[in-house]
Amino acid sequence: MTSKSFSLSPRRSFGETLRKEAWWIYPLFVFLGLGAFVVYSTWAAFQAEHYRFGPYLSPFYSPELLGSEHAWFGAKPAWIPDWLPFSPAFLILWAPAGFRLTCYYYRGAYYKAFWADPPSCAVGEPRSSYRGERKFPLILQNVHRYFLYLALVFLIFLLHDVWEALWFVNPSTGGTEFGIGVGTIILAANVFFLGGYTLGCHSLRHLIGGSVDEISKFKLRWDGYRCVTCLNNRHMVWAWCSLFVVGFSDVYVRLCSMGIWTDWRIL
Repeated sequence: MTSKSFSLSPRRSFGETLRKEAWWIYPLFVFLGLGAFVVYSTWAAFQAEHYRFGPYLSPFYSPELLGSEHAWFGAKPAWIPDWLPFSPAFLILWAPAGFRLTCYYYRGAYYKAFWADPPSCAVGEPRSSYRGERKFPLILQNVHRYFLYLALVFLIFLLHDVWEALWFVNPSTGGTEFGIGVGTIILAANVFFLGGYTLGCHSLRHLIGGSVDEISKFKLRWDGYRCVTCLNNRHMVWAWCSLFVVGFSDVYVRLCSMGIWTDWRIL
C-alpha cells in the first residue's frame, strides 16, 4: 500500500482570503447596525424622560418598576443621591439585553463584526489560538436559556402595554375611551416581531423537543416544536426586524412626548 503526504497551506494572515466576492459587507452591516442600536439604547436609557406619551410606554422602560408616579413602586426613593445616575430603564434593560447578547445568532454575528473571530468564513483572523466558549468569560454565554425565561415574561408585560395603549383620556369627561393610534400599532408591531424572535429561540426549541427520543409521539409537543422550528428557520430576520422595531418604538414615543411628532388617532 502506498501512502501520500499532504502539506497544509500556511495560515492566512489577518484579512487574507481567496474569496472574490465582497465578503466584508455583511460583517460591516452587523457592526453598523448593532453599534448604532447599542449607542442609541444606552443614550435613551440614561435620559430617564420622554418615555411616556398618553397611554404609550416605551419598551425600553417596560415594566416601569421605579421612578415616577406611574411606576409600580412609585417615584425615585429619596435615599438615592442626586449625583448618582438613575433611570427606570436601568432596572429592566439588563434582561432583554442579556437575551440578545447571548443569542446563538447574535453571537456568530458580533463575533465576526466586532472581534473578527473570524471576520468571515475562510478569511484570516487576527489571532493564532482558539479558546471558544469553554472558558471564562465566554462560557457565561450558556446562561442564554435562563434569559429566555425572562424574555418570555417580558412579552407578557409588552402585551399589557399594547392593551393600555388602546385606552385614551377623553379631554371632555376626564375618563378613558377605547381608541387606536399610530403608537398603538407600533407597540403592537413591536410585540409581534419580538414574539417571532423570542418564540423562535434555539433554546426554546430544545426546551420543547429536546428531552424525548421520538417527539412525534407527543402531539402537543410535536406541534409546538414545529411552530418554533418554523420561526427558527428565519431567526436572523426576526432578530433584525425586532431590533429595529423596538428601537423605533422608543423613538416614536420619545418624539411624540417632545412634541416633535403627532400621534394620529385612527379610531
